[in-house]
Amino acid sequence: MDMQLIETSWQMWATFGIVLVGVTLYALDKFAIELVSAGILAVLLLFFQLFAPETSSNLDARSLLSGFSDPALVAILALLVIGQGIFHTGALEGPTRKLNTYLDIFPKRTLFLVFFTAFVVSMFMNNTPVVVMFIPVLSAMALQLRSSASKYMMPLSFICILAGMTTLIGSSTNILVAGVLERTTSSSIEFFDPAKPGLILAFIGAGYIIICSKWLLPQRTLDGNDQMHSGQQYIAPIRITENHPLIGKKPVAGLFADLRMMTVRHIQRGNTELLPPFEDALQNGDILTVSATRKALTGLMTSHPEYLEGMLSVPGFKKGEGTSRMVIGEAVIAPGSRMVGQTIEQAGFQRDTGCLVLGIQRRSRMVRERMLRIRLQEGDVLLLFGYVPQIEAMRNNHDFLLLDWATQDLPDIRKATIARLIFIGVIGCAAFEVLPIVHAAFIGATLMLATGCLNIRQAVRALDTKIFMLIGAAFAMGIALENTGGALYIAGQVVDTLQDYGPQVLIAGLFLLVAIMTNILSNSATAILFAPIAVNVSVQTGIDPKILVLTVLFAANCSFATPIAYQTNLLVMGPGHYSFADFARFGIPLILLIWISYVLMLPFVFVL
Repeated sequence: MDMQLIETSWQMWATFGIVLVGVTLYALDKFAIELVSAGILAVLLLFFQLFAPETSSNLDARSLLSGFSDPALVAILALLVIGQGIFHTGALEGPTRKLNTYLDIFPKRTLFLVFFTAFVVSMFMNNTPVVVMFIPVLSAMALQLRSSASKYMMPLSFICILAGMTTLIGSSTNILVAGVLERTTSSSIEFFDPAKPGLILAFIGAGYIIICSKWLLPQRTLDGNDQMHSGQQYIAPIRITENHPLIGKKPVAGLFADLRMMTVRHIQRGNTELLPPFEDALQNGDILTVSATRKALTGLMTSHPEYLEGMLSVPGFKKGEGTSRMVIGEAVIAPGSRMVGQTIEQAGFQRDTGCLVLGIQRRSRMVRERMLRIRLQEGDVLLLFGYVPQIEAMRNNHDFLLLDWATQDLPDIRKATIARLIFIGVIGCAAFEVLPIVHAAFIGATLMLATGCLNIRQAVRALDTKIFMLIGAAFAMGIALENTGGALYIAGQVVDTLQDYGPQVLIAGLFLLVAIMTNILSNSATAILFAPIAVNVSVQTGIDPKILVLTVLFAANCSFATPIAYQTNLLVMGPGHYSFADFARFGIPLILLIWISYVLMLPFVFVL
């Protein structure tokens, strides 16, 4: 195939224009990603309906919209649902809590260990499930460090992509490229053939990520609901029951390590009242009175199933009436309420509402009595725990005012073990190729719903419309470029221009071209398109086809400049609260660095 014989058409040039405008609008970030994606699809559909080239029949609506039914999109959406199930059951609270213990003492070492583990695992398995596995871990670590998840999510994706360059199975792209070489030549790529140059590039890329993430990544602040009243203290009771995790715990310098986010103000032991500083170990039957923030109380409940199970067995607490959704909320004692002057028990609050009072907050001062002895006043805030129907029923009660904005779902840790098993099963099936990742992810998402780990509403909320529309538009642009001959035309022009300047310059041009195209077409589409071109260039120039195909492999994995370039970028886009421009700002310098590094090391790793 001679590169100079490629036919051009005005439809090809029009497609170039549409793609260029679309990518520019994404990068400017002035319009919603969903709107830009819908606009690109609408223009392509209309254009090829009116002006379809005679040489191609693959530009009808069925082809252009095929991205919405692509297995990659289904896999990503299913993995998002699984992630939502993990979150709503608090399934990773235990492992994350252990990591956070070391995080306080050795923050940099712990972060390095997490990223290093993700890198090593991504070398030997598909990096998509690795990213899924580490997203919730890093989200919790960011919260613990009082930092933003946006500082860690994109580095996670990029580290896993870099690791995928180093072995044949590190990325599906590598397997696609190796397959083309094996089918069209007598050469083949062995398991560790990409390792030497790949590890050098990965080391350089990791250095860039560590150094530049501080300045080039955004610091996205938490939503207002996550920050609400974070410093206001509630008075709350903790009852030590049989097999409670606090039994036998001794204070150190008067403080209990397991309750480090709380202040223990009083311990009731039978008829004896213990006041600080405390010296004795906790016993079965002790009632602790603590002061803590809402965040600390919620975290305690979600990290220790024993706390929650004990609360569910309290007399007067009603079960969920057909729903497993548990929520935590706030209510203010209204002026003229019949509850004023009464304790919670005297007012029959649990009996009448079926909800538990986790704590009481008196805004004017810090109350130092046991919660059950506090006589309520107008304006007191009750921290409530219950099921959705019980909370909803409280709206018509005139004795207190329910604060809608302060109500949020609580992880149902009773389902945590089931969610963990589903999650491990999905990761295991994908990692060891028992099932394709789309099969494993879809089955896993279905099981999350079937077992009650989350409901339909929660699952739908996990389906990010940005990702859905982005993938659909990306596939449409890729199909249009391929079927109008645009992608092949660009490749031919670059090769014809550079082949007279020597193999190093030609390889440099090929690498840069593939790296640009992979961020527009996606890495798999780019690999499939350019691997045969690389083999053809080898025939014309005499360069070892294995070197050229490995060049395509490394360049196609440079999926750093756009979220549509690789599915792990799409996975971290939501948790990191990134815009399209964030990827360009952080990813383009990384692509240029890897490109320059690859070109400079060519004579040292290959015989040209």
